[in-house]
Amino acid sequence: MQVLYEDNHIIAVSKTCHEIVQGDKTGDTPLSEMVKAYIKEKYQKPGEVFLGVTHRLDRPTTGVVLFARTSKALTRLNAMFQSHELIRKTYWAIVEKAENGKVKGENDEAIRLENYLWRNEKQNKSFVVKAGTKDAKRAVLSYRAIAQSDRYTLLEINLETGRHHQIRCQLSAIGLPIKGDLKYGAKRSNPDGGISLHARKIEFVHPVSKLPMSITAPVPEDTLWKALEQQI
Repeated sequence: MQVLYEDNHIIAVSKTCHEIVQGDKTGDTPLSEMVKAYIKEKYQKPGEVFLGVTHRLDRPTTGVVLFARTSKALTRLNAMFQSHELIRKTYWAIVEKAENGKVKGENDEAIRLENYLWRNEKQNKSFVVKAGTKDAKRAVLSYRAIAQSDRYTLLEINLETGRHHQIRCQLSAIGLPIKGDLKYGAKRSNPDGGISLHARKIEFVHPVSKLPMSITAPVPEDTLWKALEQQI
């Protein structure tokens, strides 16, 4: 577990594609418990360690995850995430190039996607549907291409909403499935079992000090990720 930032109120760590943020039916030890154990050992804290989960990443996704170390910080961060104010999340995604070899959003052109997504609970998958569909939720993001290889493009993505599998679903719907994401149309899986979606950076106003914060997670130790990063 790599700690990216910590103080008395918050702690941010870099998640791998093998880790889950909170416990689920698999019974695997979640990242939240790993962070608690780290805090307990480092600061020799007696009893139960408080740690608040402020947001989540899908299991196969990597990148920065922010936790609250106090109830005050948790309350304020929860409000920020719910309102999408004073907080900004930037993702990087490696996508398979379209058949014509081109991707909208090249040459620093920002592309905005607005769809309505419907979640199938049984399949644990989201679908783009028509506006007005029962239980569908509006989803908005913008992206731009920031690096290229022969077969892949690296996109930088900014979310305006936070829907289930939003980035994965919306990019797949325009013919740009994320590398390794078999659920949303990728041709083959990644060797590590993850997908090439990375929560690169989180920017926010500190919940207690009110200072501007920016925390960046390094890309995975992968040849393609490193090669694309070097172009930026």
